[in-house]
Amino acid sequence: MSDSEPTMSGNQSLCTKFTFVAFSSLAELQPVLFVVFLIIYLFTVGGNLIIICLIWVTPSLHTPMYFFLVNLSFLEMCYITSVVPQMLVHLLVENKTISVGGCAVQMYIFTILGLTECCLLAAMAYDRFVAICYPLRYTLLMSPSVCLKLAAASWTTGMVVESAQTTWIFTLPFCGTGRIEHFFCDIMPVVKLACVDTSHNEIVMFAVSVLFIMSPCFLILCSYTRILATILRMPSAAGRHKAFSTCSSHILVVSLFYGTALFTYLQPKAAHTAQTDKATALMYTVVTPALNPVIYTLRNKEVKEAFQKVAQRHPRRQ
Repeated sequence: MSDSEPTMSGNQSLCTKFTFVAFSSLAELQPVLFVVFLIIYLFTVGGNLIIICLIWVTPSLHTPMYFFLVNLSFLEMCYITSVVPQMLVHLLVENKTISVGGCAVQMYIFTILGLTECCLLAAMAYDRFVAICYPLRYTLLMSPSVCLKLAAASWTTGMVVESAQTTWIFTLPFCGTGRIEHFFCDIMPVVKLACVDTSHNEIVMFAVSVLFIMSPCFLILCSYTRILATILRMPSAAGRHKAFSTCSSHILVVSLFYGTALFTYLQPKAAHTAQTDKATALMYTVVTPALNPVIYTLRNKEVKEAFQKVAQRHPRRQ
């Protein structure tokens, strides 16, 4: 489908369903893709579930940093589940359709979780900022009530902002073939199907993306600027290494998440192509959630030690 927006006419009928054509050119490879994505999905859900359970049963991990990690792991499970199961079904069936209502539900869930992750990553950066820059006041500044408020604010911001934006999108009339050059109901591929001029909508959506994606990103950058300045002033190399190691996992996750998010949602419409949109979407919907449990286990000494203790206790109960 071309990027030009069709106009409403008297003999055009509105779409009641959309058809995904992302993998239509890969018909012979779809069974292979099904197996690959199924393995990644099971690994992602299982890995994040293990992290949540491990933190739950390990008292030494009942700290603000791991409280936010539990929220992030739960979010990642929901995030990948909002996209991949439907994609797996469509890789096996010939009729790759979704109702307009079902598409709206998927976009609601996906966009809410995406913005919530932006806010959670900012809250995690603030936690590291307080821990390294104000260690003597850490317990006071990051009390359980403060952590709950930060987590609640992250989820609330995602729900309010993205519910409003998605509702706005689905007030548009959709007509024509209803073919979506994607594998799920992402914002730009769906907006392209509108029968009316959407330039004003796109300007507002771009502004919302800049405000609510870049604001948490700006807070993260400010936090790590202060963290870096504090680390460089530490007298011992061991102290600097320890301080930096507590941030390295979070920095890597932020880089992966924001790298694809900024590339996808903050580039001009003219720069969007079906192929690049699908490639970057696979990164932030499938690959990045799968990497997070790996990053937080292989690069986190406390999590690895807790896992080893739990694994050592288990045989004794047999």
